[in-house]
Amino acid sequence: MIMRFEINRIFTLIAVFLFSVSAFGQYRTDSGYQDLYDSETGGSLKSHVRVLSAAHLEGRKAGSDGEKTAAEYVRDVLKDYGVDVISPKDGDLFGIKTEKGDTLTSRNVIGFVQGYDKELRDRYIVVGARLDNLGTMTVTVDGRKTERIFYGANGNASGLSVMLELARMVQTNSVLFRRSILFVAFGASTETFAGSWYFLNRSFGDVANIDAMINLDMLGVGSNGFYAYTASNMDLNSILSKLNGELQPIHPTVTAAEPYPSDHRAFYSKEIPAVMFTTGQYPEHNTEKDTESIIEYEPMERELEYIYNFTIALANTNLKLSFRADKVVSRGPSYDDVVSYNDCDVRPSFLNSYEVSTFLEKWVYQYLKYPESAVRNGIQGKVLVDFIIDKEGKVTDVRVIRGVDPDLDDEAIRVISASPKWRPGRVNGNRVRTSMTIPVEFRLEKKGSKNSFGFKRHSY
Repeated sequence: MIMRFEINRIFTLIAVFLFSVSAFGQYRTDSGYQDLYDSETGGSLKSHVRVLSAAHLEGRKAGSDGEKTAAEYVRDVLKDYGVDVISPKDGDLFGIKTEKGDTLTSRNVIGFVQGYDKELRDRYIVVGARLDNLGTMTVTVDGRKTERIFYGANGNASGLSVMLELARMVQTNSVLFRRSILFVAFGASTETFAGSWYFLNRSFGDVANIDAMINLDMLGVGSNGFYAYTASNMDLNSILSKLNGELQPIHPTVTAAEPYPSDHRAFYSKEIPAVMFTTGQYPEHNTEKDTESIIEYEPMERELEYIYNFTIALANTNLKLSFRADKVVSRGPSYDDVVSYNDCDVRPSFLNSYEVSTFLEKWVYQYLKYPESAVRNGIQGKVLVDFIIDKEGKVTDVRVIRGVDPDLDDEAIRVISASPKWRPGRVNGNRVRTSMTIPVEFRLEKKGSKNSFGFKRHSY
């Protein structure tokens, strides 16, 4: 059991001042961001993603050697950065019973940076990121068996990489943090968030002293946007709003609608306020195409800088953060008893394919009509659409959660609403209503004359 950590450190007012100047001066302006992409931090992010999504890890499936290797890498990097690793050498181990009745062994990796305030250093902010991914799957193509690796570069090597660099920044500037920071790579998140549940219910002995949690999940596809999900917690929202009002390189869109389930849910079950930073769903999610090649490092680094500033603000707040139980993971009456696409044991399939790209290419982009008014006005962009596949495979409850233009939004809704039936998702062998979120991209390109435009289709 992990107990409180008592590490005596002496800080002077001069040191605090000097570190404050250097830390905030480094991250508060846009002026230096053109040079950041090739910086040491940018290179480190790229290196972490490349290692954590490498083929020899075979998709980091919960309980696999690949997940263990990833855990060892996270531990070694934290130690190299000077962060106290307080989990055992092999990680904080726990077992999970599978449907077949056997037990798989997974692990959490925990790092610790003590705060400087003697009144608050026994209070904690947990920064977490999902360690595992889907592993491998054997498929038969043209009569030949082929093994596919779900590399998980964005899901969630990107979040782990941001967590590692955030840990380095916090450790380097530890005199700025009143509360202590725990960095946790959660194992077996794909197994109903088992690692975060184990941490809160079996491992960590000071749960009552956790003031908030920051969840980093899928942060590598910045062109999709940057979001902060808070379940409408007004205290967290006030901190985010204050930061967004200051000069920052990038601002997240604060949302009350859960983009997808993740490890923050375990903290909600303990009534601990939490925020999830994410760039949201993306076409390559949970496919073999989720490789390092899709990662956008420049926006990823800017997201890191914002999250660093948020972590400082959260660690130093005088607010006693409240918990908004009435708003947690609620998506409205029509979304009751709905399972996320990513949480299905068997995901919904379209034309016998489990890949979202099939639906986009075989249906959406085949029948999408570019509104004439949008063509005339040169309007283009990416519409983010949420919908439900019911137990019969029908598409229902289609809505735009991030629009571009009313005409484009309506057309995206129209074509998705007209979809043929899917094969419904299943959990424990039973059909379930499944929620999905997809981007529908409208892009204009010139075709011959300057006034001639056409719809450009994309491969996902």
